[in-house]
Amino acid sequence: MDNTTASSPRPTLQTLPGDDVRQIMWRFSDRYDIQMLVQSTRGVARGIVAQLVAQGARNTHEWTPEKNALLKAYDDAGITTCFMDPHQGGFIEGPKNLVLSLVCLELAWVDAGAATGSLAGNLALSPIHERGTPEQRDSYMSKCVPPQPGDDRKMWRGAFALTEPLPYVGVETGLLCGKVKIAEWKEGQEPMLHVDKRARFITNMGFANFATVAVDSADPRIKSSCVIILEETDPGVFDRGAPTHKMVHQLSSTNDPVFNMTVPASRIIGGYTVKDGVIIPRYSHGEIIEAVFRRTRVPVGVMTSAKLLSAVEPVIRYQRTRFRGAASVNPGTPRFELGLQQKEDCLQRLVDIWATGEAGAALGLATARLFDELDPLEKLKDAKFAEQGIVTGMQQMKAFRALTKPALEFLELDAKPEADRDAIRYETLKADALVQYLILDAQANVLCPATKLWNTGHGATMMREAVALMGGYGITEDCPGFLGNKWMDAQLEATYEGPEAVQRRQISMTMTSEVFLACYRLWIRQLRAIASSHPETGAGTLAPAMDLWLWTLEHVQAAKDSTGAKLFSGNRHGVVFPLCDALCWLLASRQQILDILELEAKGPQSATVAEGLAGYVNFFSDLAAVQASTAAGQASRLCAELVYGFGAHVNGTEPVVNEAFAQLRAKIDVRLAGSRLSKDRAADALSQVMIPEALDYP
Repeated sequence: MDNTTASSPRPTLQTLPGDDVRQIMWRFSDRYDIQMLVQSTRGVARGIVAQLVAQGARNTHEWTPEKNALLKAYDDAGITTCFMDPHQGGFIEGPKNLVLSLVCLELAWVDAGAATGSLAGNLALSPIHERGTPEQRDSYMSKCVPPQPGDDRKMWRGAFALTEPLPYVGVETGLLCGKVKIAEWKEGQEPMLHVDKRARFITNMGFANFATVAVDSADPRIKSSCVIILEETDPGVFDRGAPTHKMVHQLSSTNDPVFNMTVPASRIIGGYTVKDGVIIPRYSHGEIIEAVFRRTRVPVGVMTSAKLLSAVEPVIRYQRTRFRGAASVNPGTPRFELGLQQKEDCLQRLVDIWATGEAGAALGLATARLFDELDPLEKLKDAKFAEQGIVTGMQQMKAFRALTKPALEFLELDAKPEADRDAIRYETLKADALVQYLILDAQANVLCPATKLWNTGHGATMMREAVALMGGYGITEDCPGFLGNKWMDAQLEATYEGPEAVQRRQISMTMTSEVFLACYRLWIRQLRAIASSHPETGAGTLAPAMDLWLWTLEHVQAAKDSTGAKLFSGNRHGVVFPLCDALCWLLASRQQILDILELEAKGPQSATVAEGLAGYVNFFSDLAAVQASTAAGQASRLCAELVYGFGAHVNGTEPVVNEAFAQLRAKIDVRLAGSRLSKDRAADALSQVMIPEALDYP
């Protein structure tokens, strides 16, 4: 509870949050190696990247020598090798999902094209990393490590060629024009494959010397599609193609390449078997894409959230200095010191921008950490299934159906107080790698596309708000913080690795999982507990909104519209897609609240954070309460449209009210109490917070 009095004002934000605060909130305060990588990446972003943008490097589609200097900067900072394991030449142990997201956040803070270029090198390796043979992984990951002094070898860089030159680039990853067939297969020797691929919108292609390309079989002796590694020295055509004429992300190299090459079958990612004279790739291109994109979509979502967070300082500075320089505006006057911040509107709109950035970053980085937990369990799962002869997708689905009951049992035990649960059974299930994998996988299947959908979609909308707050300055090339560029860049990020419809489709197929919904119910119970101990965070608003969403899901699954057609089905996007959107709002807000609890719990352990901890917690709680009220309102509106929107309208009669739904919605309205006061406090803090004299990049 708030124990402040009139003589003791409520502590609030004094300075913008620094690394010490972020390391706690984003859970890497105990990882010195990651902290150092973040610092070195920031040096690149606010050094050479910012200089290139300021000098107009975004005004050309060509990959110029000046842009090419970025590659060495990435190498020197450790960005290039952060994806590799130590035995491959890297320096960070364990899964790398959080690491990659933090690198993207730092680069996108200045320019998303630079972040995309950095991420694309890892994207080229991701098919090999996720589904390659051990030999393929170690070979290519090691080749992509910068040579050390005295190491006489060439540095390799890659590209991932997935999309085809179909109309409206990038809208379909399942249709492959690229083909593979057998060129030669001598008795007792390895088959040689002929690959013919024309790709479109391929990042890093301007300098890549190898590519991982998706192709379909054009030969009855090859069973399915696959992904194949092509090297520039292989026989045939390795044409990097013409630069793509992008309007955004010009600090990444994007081309439309052409490949027509002959390579050994050992280049099939994941390997292959031969049965009855037919080559059977271990993984189809779709299976590889699923493994890759479910991870790499997360850093892209974080990139857009970084833009919103980066906009806060430039907007504050603009607001305060808006009238300085006029003859009638003298130092010491409110107009000189506060500028536009004398008025409430511009402050409160900035609160919404910051709150959105916090929620998006919280969701994205939490999802990255979730994948870091999931990755080692996935390897254990694969090993256990291989031992049991469970290899096909259908066999795995059957195995997981058998694991659903113990997974649900574990979640039920986890929801109970420690004293009330069967401790032995709980620990047994907790130690079961397959059960824990199923639980985390069910969450990841929703949280990954939710991050990509909400962060980039709503983030782009809020980035427009940030530009608008700069007035006409926002759309000039010299706008502080490059906000106009970031607004435009966000439009592309919303389509990367699948546009919004793709993400909504995935969420709609995974949000009804029994295991996910059990996790979701557990999260509601936890939020109710948080609402009791931390009412100022907005948890009390969010919990009934999550209840309302769950009730609506169950309602539409059983309901029909006024014509008698079933409401809930995979192809009825007007029903399932709004449910996906509502869910994303709720998930982002929930994670924002959890980050505040982490800061409050761990902050006293940091000498630099402890002094101003109460102010940070209070301010971030106000932001979370603002975001929770917005999320609850958005979810409530979408759910109401689904519950009432498919009924028939009869002239002269009042629509029938669903009492159960109305009661749930009324709880949300009541719980909005105080949310506007939270916004007032956050806005007032923004008018007083200290900011540096100038931005630390041009």
